[in-house]
Formats: sequence, C-alpha cells, structure tokens
Amino acid sequence: MRLLSAAALLLPPVSLAAQVRDSAGGARPGCPDCPVWTAPPRPFRVFGNTWYVGTHGLTALLVTSDEGHVLLDAGLPESAPLVLANVRTLGFRVEDIELILNSHAHYDHAGGIAAIRRASGARVAASPASAAMLRRGATGPDDPQHGIALAFPPADEVEAIADGDTVRVGPLALTAHFTGGHTPGGTSWSWRACEGERCLDLVYADSQTPVSADDFSFTRSATYPTAIADFERGFAVLERLRCDVLLTPHPGAAGLWERLEAREAGDADALVDAEGCRRYAALGRKRLAARVAAETAKR
Repeated sequence: MRLLSAAALLLPPVSLAAQVRDSAGGARPGCPDCPVWTAPPRPFRVFGNTWYVGTHGLTALLVTSDEGHVLLDAGLPESAPLVLANVRTLGFRVEDIELILNSHAHYDHAGGIAAIRRASGARVAASPASAAMLRRGATGPDDPQHGIALAFPPADEVEAIADGDTVRVGPLALTAHFTGGHTPGGTSWSWRACEGERCLDLVYADSQTPVSADDFSFTRSATYPTAIADFERGFAVLERLRCDVLLTPHPGAAGLWERLEAREAGDADALVDAEGCRRYAALGRKRLAARVAAETAKR
C-alpha cells in the first residue's frame, strides 16, 4: 500500500474558523452544530497504524494493516464522502476496509456507516443495542435522546458482539468494552499500536455525558432504568483500562486539537497521557452527579 510522506501526514489542521467558513453548507434543520461537525481538517497519523480520518467535530479512526483495515465511526450522513476521501488521501484503499465499528448509534457518529459500508463492502459490528439502532436508522424509546436525535440511513447485516469481545482483521485486534448510559449500547474500544519497538495502548472512549430529551429522567426512567448503573459501570471500566492515548467521538472532549497543535510545535508525546481515561471518567462522574442532583431537586 502507498503511504504519503511523514511531512504530508503531520500537517497541522487549519483553524476552526477557517474550517467552518470553508465547509459546505450551513446548519440543517435539527442540527445546529452540523457546520462545525462537518468542517474538514486534514487527516493525520495518531500513532503507529492509527489514523484520524474524521471531521473537526466528529471522530472517525482508521486502524490499518496489510491484511485489511478497521474503521471506527463515520460521522454524519453527509460526512461519508469526506471520510472516504481522507482514507484515500492517506494512501489507503477504501475497499481494504474490512470492518466498521461504532461507539454509539446516534446520527452524528453512525450516520455515515451505511454509505461507507456500501463503498467498501465491509462488515459492521456493534453491541446488541447499537446493532438494533443501526439496522433501524433511529433511536429507540430506551435512548435518552429519543425524540430529538435525528434519523440516519440504516445499515443492513450488522453483527452483534458481546461485552469484552475482541474483533480481528488480520493482525488487528480491537476489544469492545460496553460503557452505556449516554446510550444503552454505548461501546468503548481499545487496541495496541506500535511505532518500531514502542507500543502504546489506545482507547476510543465513548461519550459519557447525561444528555437527553427534556422529558427523559435518568433517575426514574421506565424505558432505560439501568442508565445510571450503566454509567457507573462504564466509569469503572475506563478507570481501569490501560490507556496511553485517549480518543473520543467528539474530539474536543479529549482536547485533541490542542494536543495536536502542541505535537506540531515540537512536543512529540503531546497525544500521550496515561491519566487521560481516568480524568475522562472522573469528569463523567461529576456531570452525572450534577444531573442526578438537578433531577432530585425537581421532585
């Protein structure tokens, strides 16, 4: 496979203002954040065989090997062409994507999966709850954002995986960790990447925010009664994972662009932070506690 030069792969992203100005289209109904979410940064190497191929506001990751690649998330439906173009820009073949994985099945992270599946012929795998949503192309009544999350193109033949499963493409091995709460099927992924003799543990940690429709209550939901327990379990999972590089569905949640800028300025290990997952979980706990307190005060 042909790869671009290191210099081409490490170009800094253009400014957010420029990306928003130059991105195609404005906000569409029901998606006021879409202009930022679809703004196109340059794709870049995260570490080893892991590459960022998403947009400024929505992560998509490509994990590569000589025997096929894995794509994690695909952004909005309208982001699929950009994700595909980013894969090609890096010198990889879209047709070599063998497997597509998902963090959680909302339109902003799963919307482009159906189109990329068609372009690549890849398999799609997700947790049972997410697999059902991916096949339906919409949230179910157990999702905290049901009623406000937009529908998206459904993907057919989605495989359901179990918590702790390791999925493989050639030498690649990515492990699923169910970290629900934000959605019933939320899943974080971990894998190991190497550059020469140096290997790091990468974690794509799913969203851990208690965001919901106005009529949803985390403390007394009849449709998703295990939401708080799922959050707590997910926090514990993230706290104990080996995690040298933290990546998140919304890259800003991990400070990705600031860290990338620092790396471009000469700090070679700016993306490396062994405490990143634990801090991410701690922030999630704080936000959940605030939400529970607010709901309790309303009773």
